[in-house]
Amino acid sequence: MAASRLPPATLTLKQFMRRQQVLLLYRKILRAIKQIPSDSDRKYLQDWAREEFKRNKSATEEDTIRMMITQGNMQLKELERTLALAKS
Repeated sequence: MAASRLPPATLTLKQFMRRQQVLLLYRKILRAIKQIPSDSDRKYLQDWAREEFKRNKSATEEDTIRMMITQGNMQLKELERTLALAKS
């Protein structure tokens, strides 16, 4: 059997795509948080978002990751709705 030329930590295509989804969600959340007018609230939510993503960084089960992405998107939509209401 021939040895693989890929490094042992290479992601599969599915893992790579899921990673891109997570990074996109993280960037969207941080961009939405930047719109919060209160400095203390903005800092609190930035710290919260970073901590949540760090805490779940080691998740490897596909269903769990999909569920967390779905929950993150719902929380992002809620934050965007709240910001839209605050501006109106």
